[in-house]
Amino acid sequence: MRKEICSRERMLETIANREADHVPCCFMIFGALQDRCRDQFEFVERQLELGLDAVVDLPAYAAIHERAQSDYADLHGLPVRFHPSVEIKERREDKPDERYPILHKEYITPAGILRTAVNRTDDWIHGDHVPFLDDYLIPRSRKFLVTERDDLAALRYLLTPPSKADVEAFRRVAADAKAFAAKRGLLVTGGWGSVVDTACWLSGITELVLLAIDEPEFVKELFDLIADWNRQQMKVLLDEGVDLFIRRAWYESADFWSPGLYRQFILPSVKKDVEMVHQAGAKFGYIMTTGTMPLLDMLLEADIDVLIGVDPVQGKGTDLRAMKQKLSGKICLWGGVNGFITVERGTQAEVREAVETAIEILAPGGGFILSPVDNIRDNSPGTWANVEAFIEAWKRVRK
Repeated sequence: MRKEICSRERMLETIANREADHVPCCFMIFGALQDRCRDQFEFVERQLELGLDAVVDLPAYAAIHERAQSDYADLHGLPVRFHPSVEIKERREDKPDERYPILHKEYITPAGILRTAVNRTDDWIHGDHVPFLDDYLIPRSRKFLVTERDDLAALRYLLTPPSKADVEAFRRVAADAKAFAAKRGLLVTGGWGSVVDTACWLSGITELVLLAIDEPEFVKELFDLIADWNRQQMKVLLDEGVDLFIRRAWYESADFWSPGLYRQFILPSVKKDVEMVHQAGAKFGYIMTTGTMPLLDMLLEADIDVLIGVDPVQGKGTDLRAMKQKLSGKICLWGGVNGFITVERGTQAEVREAVETAIEILAPGGGFILSPVDNIRDNSPGTWANVEAFIEAWKRVRK
């Protein structure tokens, strides 16, 4: 029988594609539990009570719910600050011939004005306010913020380096979070870095893919600008000694970008990020939950350490056996069970079967972290019963 080790060691062994004392289980996102917690530290403690391999994420936030109301809630990391010269104007327009009110926003910079307009749909959660970076923008925007090369000079005033005050504040809370993690033997993660996802919030997904064909130099300059800004934030996190840096890549997959476009526009920045993370002595995690199979060779080429979000149900084209065969011993896999359809909507028997199947296929030889993909949001008694069934099955069959 293998000697039991602490959660941090278990996660690091697994990320290094070695067999640990048993298969770790770490929920990549667990909104239903997080919503019940006053801060990040209670959130971690509640996961530990369930027996999970919780991680401590930097930056650590004392008030989770305040962050959820920020102008960049979908972008983890240090605060996003505009240049002091930037002026912002917002207004609402109600037209009798329009189904929804239209929300207008202007960012007035020394290099020009960036304008955006969105439909205030019935499910819009921001009142009459338009956030800067947010998933809600993509399907509701009538006019995206950054649409042409001339917009890039103004965009630089919105994507500024971390301020000295923000870095000092981060270091203070990071020290407490790392001490908390060390006391409990937990992995410290940092991020989430974002390049293409940020570009999609600013310019739209369909629009960017078409621009990549019609105006490739503009798209390259946009991605490079965001990637350079992102690395300035990465450096602050890496200087604090995180174990795992995570880049979100939900909008970088082959569901949107052909392998050829991925190689041309996205792979260079992924390689550069991985190199930066490895030079800092950390591991690199990449969140991509669907459209991954056509890109596996390039993920190997990029030398990422762990692919986060392996989804056998909603992940388009995901083949667990083929993925394990190709990546075994090279890239750790994190996920294995669908969150929404299986855990939130399925039966307990279906949940147990999904856990058993994931461990059977992905665990042999090491390099597998079990998780629902990508989030458990629903707070109903049925979902919680399924979460309990998920954890019970994991504890029963983990190897």
